[in-house]
Amino acid sequence: MINLLIVSQSLASLLVHLVFSTKDRKPWLDDDFRDDLHGYIGGILASVGGRLLAAGSVVDHIHLLISHPRTISPADLVKEIKIGSSKWVKERDRSFGAFHWQGGYGMFSISPGHGDQLEKYIANQAEHHRKTTFQDEFRRLLTRYGVEWDERYVWD
Repeated sequence: MINLLIVSQSLASLLVHLVFSTKDRKPWLDDDFRDDLHGYIGGILASVGGRLLAAGSVVDHIHLLISHPRTISPADLVKEIKIGSSKWVKERDRSFGAFHWQGGYGMFSISPGHGDQLEKYIANQAEHHRKTTFQDEFRRLLTRYGVEWDERYVWD
């Protein structure tokens, strides 16, 4: 007689758009290391079972399209990304010793059908921010996704 072991699976498809800025929106994110920063964040995500699908940044903030792992909370995922990448930035260049990410973030769920559109938006950050500030962009995202916020606590 053959005994079969049946293992149940837990499956998920969670796509999120994660946005956060540097502390006080200081222009820390230089062109010469952005791609490396995005790659490092991709490694952090892989280490917790997620996947970085797209990344784009300008001098004061970053946009990430993430396949969110099912085994970690959104807050814990952001904490892993911010702590790990902040440490990496500071170790990469000692002149970045005062670098910090802002305390908060915006995370927005997206449908798989909108992934390609969001990837294009993320890739076009430099052009987009010639016309609009991070604050205006972030307010627009909050409004689009129906998130209520208090202006006094968004900009750290």
